[in-house]
Amino acid sequence: MLAVLQRVSEARVIVDGETIGEIGPGLLALVCAERGDTPAEADKLLARILKLRIFADEAGKMNRSVQDVGGGLLVVSQFTLAADTSGGNRPSFTKAADPHTGQALYEHFVARARAAHAQVETGRFGADMKVQLINDGPVTVPLRIAPTAADAPRGFS
Repeated sequence: MLAVLQRVSEARVIVDGETIGEIGPGLLALVCAERGDTPAEADKLLARILKLRIFADEAGKMNRSVQDVGGGLLVVSQFTLAADTSGGNRPSFTKAADPHTGQALYEHFVARARAAHAQVETGRFGADMKVQLINDGPVTVPLRIAPTAADAPRGFS
């Protein structure tokens, strides 16, 4: 699974003119399931996101996680993170999970996030979303959790 994290002062997701998810200081997590991903990768990705130390401590060093600072987590599905541009100017998305699997993994990720973290907001899977944010820093971090042989069998049921 893939994610791009942005440390934000605030962020919101708008669908059809309505704000459906909104946070103050925290993390915007753009999340993508790739072919072959399972709930195990989703769980590992969530654990990394919640513990990633990209918030300042008293000395101004990036030494605190979103959980340490009590920040919000806005989770937005974004299959375009799986884009492959090696074949030319038009991206290919064949590495992205199929929509059914992608939605199931996204919903699993969100459910686990809500169980583990106090403030979790979301976008809407498959919707035309407008994401507004104020990037704090700016701090933007890409993450990838690759499937391992121990995660077999492949796929999501």
